[in-house]
Amino acid sequence: MTSPDRQTPAPPSWVLMGIEPLRAAIEYAAMKLMDRQSLPAGDGHAVVLFPGLASDRHATVPLQHFCESLGYVALDWGRGFNTGPDQEIDAWLDALAQDIDQLTQAHGPRVSLVGWSLGGIYAREVGKRLPHRVRQIITLGTPFAGGPGSTNATLVYRLLNGRSPPLDQDLIERLKTPPRVPTTSIYSRSDGIVAWQACLQDGDHAQSENIEVAGSHCGLGWNASVYAVIADRLGQREDRWQPYATTSAPPA
Repeated sequence: MTSPDRQTPAPPSWVLMGIEPLRAAIEYAAMKLMDRQSLPAGDGHAVVLFPGLASDRHATVPLQHFCESLGYVALDWGRGFNTGPDQEIDAWLDALAQDIDQLTQAHGPRVSLVGWSLGGIYAREVGKRLPHRVRQIITLGTPFAGGPGSTNATLVYRLLNGRSPPLDQDLIERLKTPPRVPTTSIYSRSDGIVAWQACLQDGDHAQSENIEVAGSHCGLGWNASVYAVIADRLGQREDRWQPYATTSAPPA
């Protein structure tokens, strides 16, 4: 695939955002009809699911059932409704990493993390804190490479918390740094919530990749193309990670 042009990420248009619910519903119906016979069977390791902003485990139920159908142990992140960090961010992420460490103790030495949108930020940051416990990270429409101005979700955050996301430039730069474990960023150019450019890991990182799919932001958690990528990534043997066959190149 060709490399997208580097630019300052701007949020998607209001028109694209407005049709998100309809597109997500269509994707859900298509997912129900997808052929899963050729997907690789899981090896039974645990997968922790992190929901997006203003959602909880109910939003990730389709993904949970999908992972379980392949043979994985799918676990909810355990923090309930996601309103964003409710205290100093680094301290909150440190506590979250401790919670995930405890949550997964009974499920083998290493687990995979899958995060949707803001949940992907959590997955990446937990992976940085627990590299010995995490075998890989998959993010869905996660704007780790852009500030709050690259997403239409900022308004939702303000409504939930009465303030803008507490992101300073130092934190924004740190969020761009990939974890020291294999990391896959799944993104869509037709995402109506997050600027797709903000989901791209740039630079020369041997175990980081960007994979483009067609779909809405709100439907990424049950998009058939996303499921095919997740099944492929989770199906790799531990410590034998290889890039996805149709990985898109990062921006030049």
